[in-house]
Amino acid sequence: MHYHSPIGTIELSSDGISLTGLHFVNEVDDVDDAIDLAVFRQTSQWLDIYFSGRMTDTTQAPPLRLEGTPFQKKVWSQLLTIPYGKTVTYGAIAKRIGCRSAQAVAGAISRNPVSIIVPCHRVVGADGKLTGYAGGIGRKHSLLCIEDGGLF
Repeated sequence: MHYHSPIGTIELSSDGISLTGLHFVNEVDDVDDAIDLAVFRQTSQWLDIYFSGRMTDTTQAPPLRLEGTPFQKKVWSQLLTIPYGKTVTYGAIAKRIGCRSAQAVAGAISRNPVSIIVPCHRVVGADGKLTGYAGGIGRKHSLLCIEDGGLF
């Protein structure tokens, strides 16, 4: 399933019940966009709210199923605690989970299967600069601008 956002096409994947993938694509594959799953409808509604700048703490995210190593899941669970409109550093996440390597945290974040909802775009370098984002630094900047109350 594809969602057409203001900053590019997003491909959604599901196990039929939960969202298992959400990532930006440059080219649209021959995926049947007519698949009508409740999780795709819920994700599309969540994304509509997000991109309109009306996100709140009570906006319900769709059910997620995140597949990864125990370390990756530990890092991804930390991403879910970053408040809307806020950023944290890779090092801060490493410290929270008792890891000595910000690079290991960055590696786990780079494998986040559900971007935006699991907000890896809210993680910045030690100096506050935007670093690494699978969807591209321009999109990371746009997502942070949306959360800062401005449009990109």
